[in-house]
Parts: sequence; structure tokens; C-alpha cells
Amino acid sequence: MINKVTLIGNLGKDPEVRHLESGAVVARLTVATNENYRDKAGEWQTVTEWHTVTAWRGLAERAEKYMKKGGMVYVEGKLQTRKWQDKDGNDRYTTEIVAQTLRTLEKRERNDGGSIGSFPTAAAEPSSSTGSMNGGGQASTPSKALPEDDLPF
Repeated sequence: MINKVTLIGNLGKDPEVRHLESGAVVARLTVATNENYRDKAGEWQTVTEWHTVTAWRGLAERAEKYMKKGGMVYVEGKLQTRKWQDKDGNDRYTTEIVAQTLRTLEKRERNDGGSIGSFPTAAAEPSSSTGSMNGGGQASTPSKALPEDDLPF
């Protein structure tokens, strides 16, 4: 079975980052994707879909450091639905994308004025043994998913 999502879109706001008591870092991103089409009258229409993306640990830290509202991002991950209870005790469900690969598509500036491209994925984290950097500076996709935590936002 396959549970895989790939998005290219723009951030609707700066990433919301939390540092948990366990030491883990989690970021919540809001990503907009657009679909354009012509209606029956021949006019161009744009439909915007909003996606909630959750990034953990190193991906969350880099999202906090390098991603800003309006920036274009590439997200690869899996769909996950969580059940939680609101303050009134009602069951609520949240469907989100848990990021396994997260890249900014905006070029960053170096101190000397040049650009250095996008930041690496989780596979390039020092604690990960699932991937390595190739000669082009791009990381390979991790072969295992990040652990799941049960935290409603």
C-alpha cells in the first residue's frame, strides 16, 4: 500500500514552531496550492487548496530558520488523520501531511552575496543513517518515516 503526498506551493504564514518537553521540535506549516481552469464562460478561475503540513525535529528547525510566509516550498510526506477531543469533550479529527522531505524552492543568499540553494532533507541529518548527500548538494529521500506523536494543534 502507498500513502504518499507531493506538493509544491506557497506558505500562507510563517511556520509555527513548538519545542516539546521531550526536546523534540515540531513545526506546523500552512501550504497553498492553486489550480487554474477556464469556466464555461471562458474566464480563468483559480481554486486555492490549503494544506496543513507537520514537520518534526531537524526539518522543523530548518523550516523555522529558512521558511517565511509567501515562500515556495516542496513537500513530500504521508497523510495522517488524528482523533482528539476539544475542550468540550467532543471528538475532532485532523488530517495533515507529515513531512518526510521539505525543501524551500527559494534561493538563500550567502554572506558573500552568492546563492546556496535549498536546505537538505531529513536524510541529511547527522542523526540519520538512511541517506547521504550527493555531489549536487541534494539529499536522498529517507527510507523510513518519522515517528508519530499524538499532539493536536
